[in-house]
Amino acid sequence: MSDKRQDAPADTRTARVTGEEALAMHAEGRPGKLETRLTKPLVTARDLSLAYSPGVAEPCLHIHRDPALAYDYTSKGNFVAVISNGTAVLGLGNLGALASKPVMEGKVALFKRFADVDGMDLCLNTEDADEFVNCVKFLGPSFGGINLEDIKAPECFVIEQRLRELMDIPVFHDDQHGTAIVAAAGLINAAYLTGRDLATTKLVINGAGAASIACAELLRAMGMRPENITMCDTKGVLYRGRTEGMNQWKSAHAVDTSARTLAQALDGADVFFGLSVKGALTQDMIRAMADKPIIFAMANPDPEITPEEARAARPDCIIATGRSDYPNQVNNVLGFPFIFRGALDVRASTINDAMKIAAARSLAELAREAVPEEVARSGAGKRLVFGPDYIIPNAFDPRLISRVPVAVAEAAVRSGVARKPLVDPQRYARELTNRLDAAANALEAIHERVRENPRRVVFAEGEDESVIRAAIAFRNAGYGTPVLVGREERIHATVASLGVRLPDGVEIHNARVSSDNTRYAEWLYARKQRDGFLYRDCLRLVNNDRNVFAACMVAQGDADALLTGETRSYSVALEGVRMALDAEGVLFGLTMMIARRSGTVLVADTAIHERPDAATLAAIATRSAATARRLGLTPRVAFLSFSTFGDPKGSIPGSLRDAVKLLDQQGVDFEYDGEMSAEVALDSNLRASLYPFCRLTGPANVLVMPGLHAAHILTKAVPHLTSATTIGPVLMGLSRPAQIVPTGAGVNQLLDMATLAAYQAIGR
Repeated sequence: MSDKRQDAPADTRTARVTGEEALAMHAEGRPGKLETRLTKPLVTARDLSLAYSPGVAEPCLHIHRDPALAYDYTSKGNFVAVISNGTAVLGLGNLGALASKPVMEGKVALFKRFADVDGMDLCLNTEDADEFVNCVKFLGPSFGGINLEDIKAPECFVIEQRLRELMDIPVFHDDQHGTAIVAAAGLINAAYLTGRDLATTKLVINGAGAASIACAELLRAMGMRPENITMCDTKGVLYRGRTEGMNQWKSAHAVDTSARTLAQALDGADVFFGLSVKGALTQDMIRAMADKPIIFAMANPDPEITPEEARAARPDCIIATGRSDYPNQVNNVLGFPFIFRGALDVRASTINDAMKIAAARSLAELAREAVPEEVARSGAGKRLVFGPDYIIPNAFDPRLISRVPVAVAEAAVRSGVARKPLVDPQRYARELTNRLDAAANALEAIHERVRENPRRVVFAEGEDESVIRAAIAFRNAGYGTPVLVGREERIHATVASLGVRLPDGVEIHNARVSSDNTRYAEWLYARKQRDGFLYRDCLRLVNNDRNVFAACMVAQGDADALLTGETRSYSVALEGVRMALDAEGVLFGLTMMIARRSGTVLVADTAIHERPDAATLAAIATRSAATARRLGLTPRVAFLSFSTFGDPKGSIPGSLRDAVKLLDQQGVDFEYDGEMSAEVALDSNLRASLYPFCRLTGPANVLVMPGLHAAHILTKAVPHLTSATTIGPVLMGLSRPAQIVPTGAGVNQLLDMATLAAYQAIGR
C-alpha cells in the first residue's frame, strides 16, 4: 500500500495533458474537432425544394442584383476562413500545411466557443507569398473575414498587406495584431498604475518578428513616440545604420541610439516586451530599469523571466506572461474572436488601427471593473481585483462578448469602414450576451479553481481501466492527488497493458490490507450499531466494499471527496456511500444539459426521489436555483408536468402546485412557476401568447421534474436525439462531497465528475 501524502502535484504550474491524451481526444469518435451542421430543416421534399432546386434560385437572383444581400441570404456574414501554410506552427517551426491543420481546426473552435463566429480552416501547401496571395484573394465571396495564422516572417507582412489591398473584407494576421492588442491593453493599465504617460514611456522590445513589429506599430498609433521604442533581435539593437540581419520591416523601427545590446537598451527603460526566448531577460537587466518597471515576458511556453525571478530582483515591478498559471496572461483569445465579431456585425471592409485601439482600450477598461463572482472564484491565488496582479481580463470573463465587439463595431463606424450602421449599441450588447452560454465559462472557472486548490479525490473503483485513465488525467491536469482503491498488482498490470506511466503522486490503497481498516470499522460500528450492524458486519464492509472504504476515508478526513459508479449501479453505489456519509438537507441529483441553441439547462431530480412531495420539490428548486446562479445563470425555475396550469387534469400536478405555494410563502429570490409542459417552459413566445400570467420572463433554465421516471427518460434520451452534452447527475446535499457516475462512463465524464467533487470540497 502506498503511503498517504497530502502534497499537491509537484508542479501544477507546468501541468499539461499527455501526448497520449491529446492524440486520443483528436481521434475519438469523428476524427478532428469540426463538422458541418445544418441551420435549416432538410427532412421533406418541400424542405429540399426550398433549400436547393428550385427555391435556391430566388436568393441567387437577388444577390446578383444586390451583392450586399449575400449577408442576408447566406452564412457569409458570420463566416471566417482561418488560413495558414504551416511555416510557423506554434513554437514548433515550419511543419508544413498539413501538420498545421489541427491548430487551424482549434482556431476555428475558439472562434465558435468565444464569439459564436463560424469558421473553416484552409491549409495552403505553398511557401511562396505570391502563390499564397493569389489563392486567398479569390475567396472573398465565401467569407466575411480572413484570419491568417502561423505564417513566418517576413512573408506574413507581405501576404497580409497585399491581401488587405486586394480584398474588401477584413484580413487579420492574429500572430501579429492579436498579441499587440492584448499586450497594449495590459500596458495601458500598467502605465496607469505606475503613473506613466505612454507619450514619454520608454519601451524595449526583445524580438523583431511579426508580433514584435505589430506591437511597436500599434503603440505608435496609440501615441508612443517612435524614438522611445527600441527593438532588439538576436544580433542586438536595431539602430540606424545597422546593415547586418536587417530588412525593410526591421529598418522601419531602427532608432538613433548608442545602445548595442539588450542590457544597454534596458538601462533606465520603463517597459520590457519579450517576444523571444526563455531566459533572455536577467535579474541584472531588470535592476537597471526605471522605478516600477513593467515587464511583459511573453515567450511561450517559458517566459523570458519568471515572475518569481523578476519580483525577487525588483519587488516593485508589474509583470505579465503568456501563461495561464501566472497572473496577467497575455492571451490572444481575448482579442481575435471578439474583434472579428464586431467587424462582421457591421460588415467592415477591413480591420484598421482605430478598431484595434478600441479593442485594446475596451479590454483595459474591463479589467478595471469589479469581476463577476463566477470569474472571481476561479482566481484563488490570483487576486482578481484591478491592480499589479490583474491588469488584463480573465479569458473566461462573460462580459468580453458584450464589450469588445461593441467597441470594435463603433470604431469601424466612426472610421468609415463599416457598411452596416450600428443603430443601437446597447441593444447590440444585449444580443451579444445572449449568443453565448454563461455556464460554459463558469465550468472553466470551476476547473481553474480546483487547479489553484488541489484536492485528494478517492477513485473507489481503482482497478477499472477508464477509472485509471481518469485518475492519471486528474493528476496531469493539476487538480490534485487521485487515490485509487484496489489491488496494487492489478492496477499496475492494467497500467502496463495500457502502455502509459502512472505519474508520481497517484496513490494506491488496497482496502483489504489497509492499516486504516480497524479505525474505519470502529468508527462505522459506532455510527451503525443501533441500526442492526455488528462490529464484524462493519469490518467486513470496510474490507470488501470499496465504496464503503472510500466513503470512510472521506468521512474521516483522509480524503476530500470520492468518485464511484463506473462498475456498479447508481443505487448500489449510493447505498455504500450513505453508510458513511449523511445527507444535509434534501439529497438529489442535478443534471446539466448543455445544448447549442438553448444553452445550459439544469434538470432535477435525476437520481434520488421516485415521486417527491411538495416540500421536497420546493427544496430541490431552491437548491437548484442557487447552483444556477453560481454558474452565472439567472435562475428561471419551471415545475414540469404533462399538464399546463390545470389542463389536462390529473393527480400528479397537485404536488407541483403545492410546491409553488410553498415557495410563495418562503419569499425566494428567483423566478419560478408551474405546473407546465416542457414546450411552455422553454418557448417564451408560446407562453406569452397562451399564458400571459406566467411569472417566467424568459425560457426556463431549471427544470424540476415531477418524478424520477420522467427525469431519467429526459436526460438519457436527449443526448442521443440531439447534440446536447450532459454532465451528471451531480449529487447534491451530502455532508461530504461524493459523486456517482453512470455505469460505463467514459474517461472525460469521469474526469468532469471528479473535478466537480473536488470543487465541492473547496472551503469545507
